[in-house]
Amino acid sequence: MPQPRDRSNQVLVGSVPIGGGAPVAVQSMLCVPTTNTVACLEQIEALAALGCEIIRVAVPSTEALPSFGQICKGSALPVVADIHFDHQLALGAVAQGAAKLRINPGNIGSWDKVDAVIDAAGAAGIPIRIGVNAGSLAPEYAERADMSITDKLVASATAFVRHFEQRGFAQLVLSAKAHDVATTLATYRRLAQELPQIPLHLGVTEAGTLTQGTVKSSVALGVLLLEGIGDTLRVSLTAGVQHEVQVAWELLAATGLRRRGPELVSCPTCGRCQVDLIALANEVQARLQQVSKPLSVAVMGCVVNGPGEAASADVGVACGAQKGAIFSQGKVLYTVPEAQIVDALFAEIEQL
Repeated sequence: MPQPRDRSNQVLVGSVPIGGGAPVAVQSMLCVPTTNTVACLEQIEALAALGCEIIRVAVPSTEALPSFGQICKGSALPVVADIHFDHQLALGAVAQGAAKLRINPGNIGSWDKVDAVIDAAGAAGIPIRIGVNAGSLAPEYAERADMSITDKLVASATAFVRHFEQRGFAQLVLSAKAHDVATTLATYRRLAQELPQIPLHLGVTEAGTLTQGTVKSSVALGVLLLEGIGDTLRVSLTAGVQHEVQVAWELLAATGLRRRGPELVSCPTCGRCQVDLIALANEVQARLQQVSKPLSVAVMGCVVNGPGEAASADVGVACGAQKGAIFSQGKVLYTVPEAQIVDALFAEIEQL
């Protein structure tokens, strides 16, 4: 049975709610140097246009803090400071206006340093994501031969959460990432059971390049989302950062949780097809990027697959010999030559 998402606490990252039954939020991370303020803000604008709702920015040094502050001031999205190793960077990021911190307490140092970060975030009223990774576990867990990776991730994450809660800090989000699907599933399922009050940030770390990373992330995160697990997500890809946001939205749409724009339904080509279906579908997909209506648009290669199998589509085409029958809700409207199919489809879309 799917777990209810409203069991967890709700935290605010800027104006974006995470947990407590809020819609699953889409995140990404900048891939340009933080010291290049103009490039960072341009990339944020581009990602926001694609539907990114929260952006994470690396703060690798004290030299990056002034530009990080300018990014926070100029950003169209709430900005999360990504901090490793140096708790002073976290304190500096809070002072510069971070909407949230992401830290791994296991690599920040002693508990007094972690506590200083907790206190600073508490005073500023911003949340913290505790990010535990399989590749950077605290030594007391990493060196345990009697524990599985899932055991180590869950034990480490739980210990950190308990410490934060004992200090009275409840504005928490939690992630526990690995690079493989099985560990990701096992870990997040355990965390959802053992820490139901904490919103979970889903992700497969180091998932790979565009195709591999998309498949791994879709399998792991899709299963979890369908089980009611996860309150926000980042699809991590070794690819153009825009793909992270696009894949995230496709994933949310496929699981029926959120839809931002149109859905393209297209069949695989075969020997019956008498048009260039691949080029046709790609052209329709490209033009749909400019459409914000939550429509279903079908591009079917022959009468076998359409309009019958796409009868529920708001608008579609069933192709024949260098021509296409334009249909809506399963009813054929008219037939046009192959060269006019795309324009005819979009003329119908504009009327919906």
